Amino acid sequence: MSPRSASVNEELRRRSRERLLQAAVELVSERGYDATTLGDIADRAGSARGLVSYYFPGKRQLLQSAVHRLMHRTLEEALEREPRSEDGRERMARAIDAILGLTRDQPVLMRQHMAGLLHAEGFVQCPEQRRLSELLGETVAAYGSTQVTADYPMLRALLMGAVYAALVPGVPMQVPVLRAELFKRYRLEWELGVPPGAEASGRTPGTDLSRFFETGPEPEDDQSK
Repeated sequence: MSPRSASVNEELRRRSRERLLQAAVELVSERGYDATTLGDIADRAGSARGLVSYYFPGKRQLLQSAVHRLMHRTLEEALEREPRSEDGRERMARAIDAILGLTRDQPVLMRQHMAGLLHAEGFVQCPEQRRLSELLGETVAAYGSTQVTADYPMLRALLMGAVYAALVPGVPMQVPVLRAELFKRYRLEWELGVPPGAEASGRTPGTDLSRFFETGPEPEDDQSK
């Protein structure tokens, strides 16, 4: 049997990483951060345990990348859903609603993500985080910003503050209240985006996150035939 081609090996590595990201969000959502081990994640992903450290320095970095993936794919879904809009105000409203909706639907994951950002390892620069940054930057530009490099960090800070406020134990703020403040800050009409109570019918938060991860069948290699 001939060795696999470089392109097939690259695709296999990408899919292995995807499976680890998906396993991380599933297990932390089900069990919590402390009760989930790297071994558990590897087992759920069907990967060798040593492979986890090949892709990620540790559990917090893996979870940050996994949640950043969840965030940027959720944001992509919101921005691209039908009827698709190029209106900057509508896109800003959808972005705010996407992040607040994820906070509402995945509180365990988002709480652990926020805790990880304040941990000693700090903020993880990874492909998932960079894609989230790009999408938020594009949203700010579509909204009409002429200083994206200054306005994007402010949007990010406001969204992170809202996530924290919604999840702080004991005194959480309600998502509609936080939405109202953000909409006021960006001068958005309440009817834009997905107003509270207008979520798509049949939504089942917290059940199946697989659509956010690309873990399809293994690629075939013509050289191995």
